[in-house]
Amino acid sequence: MNSRRTKSVFAAVSALAILALGATACASSDKASTGSGSPNASAANPGGEKIKVVASTDVWGSVVTAVGGDKVEVTSIIHDPSADPHSYETTASDAIAAKNAKLTLSNGGGYDEFFSKLADQATGAQKLVAVDIAATGNENEHVWYSLPGVEKIADQVAAKLGEIQPASKDAFTANATAFKGKTQELLKKVSGLGASNAKVVATEPVAHYLLDSAKVTDATPPAFAEAVEAEQDVPAAALNEVKQLISGKQVKALINNAQTTTPVTQQVVGDAKNAGIAVVDVTETLPQGVTDYIAWMTKEVDALAGALK
Repeated sequence: MNSRRTKSVFAAVSALAILALGATACASSDKASTGSGSPNASAANPGGEKIKVVASTDVWGSVVTAVGGDKVEVTSIIHDPSADPHSYETTASDAIAAKNAKLTLSNGGGYDEFFSKLADQATGAQKLVAVDIAATGNENEHVWYSLPGVEKIADQVAAKLGEIQPASKDAFTANATAFKGKTQELLKKVSGLGASNAKVVATEPVAHYLLDSAKVTDATPPAFAEAVEAEQDVPAAALNEVKQLISGKQVKALINNAQTTTPVTQQVVGDAKNAGIAVVDVTETLPQGVTDYIAWMTKEVDALAGALK
């Protein structure tokens, strides 16, 4: 389900002009990255040099870091919990980072359209798109909540890094295997959470794939979800239906996208708390102070499990 697609996503400044004027610039310190500044990697790194990677969000940057370890230097363009990938405007430092990248990873599916411009500037980079790799068969673009999809992406990251730095191919494969072992543990924890026919409502379908893995029914009226995502007024009938599901305790929890706050979402969160319905906050990027995908997702799974008990 596409989210907030009508916003402008590109700055007016030409990327070519940025690169010409900023030849001596380095990626700004406000970009989340791992590793130290290393010489630019050659098209095929023999080993030793860190591979420069640019990811559209810190979620995907954390997956690359898990697979690449200390052999990658990752720049995540969106790394602020308050930033909106749908309306982000690229900067000079973004252009420099893209120009030097040997691998890029975006979400795709219309979620981070700003990144297409940067990927075009990464002329010497391998390019991966998460939505295409995950291939969920669903139009919902929030594929970082699809644990099986993330496993496929980790494998592709390992493969591409191995092509760029063949000497470290086995290390990348081993790291991806270890990462997938942890996601499998999460899947085991998630599966069966909805065995008692548990139902929830959500302010947005961000955690759709997680709920699907848990076999939890999302009872949110489609008109409600679509209006919130499109930043339109929620139809009165749809809002009333959500309020009745909550007040009548017909759902076990409210799944709340903590990064999208509107008067309507605040209202239903307040209704849930007043009714004694658990509120499970989910996010689209890593919370402040969190850098590890597995640690983040474990907290979200534990919160969901606690709410459904």
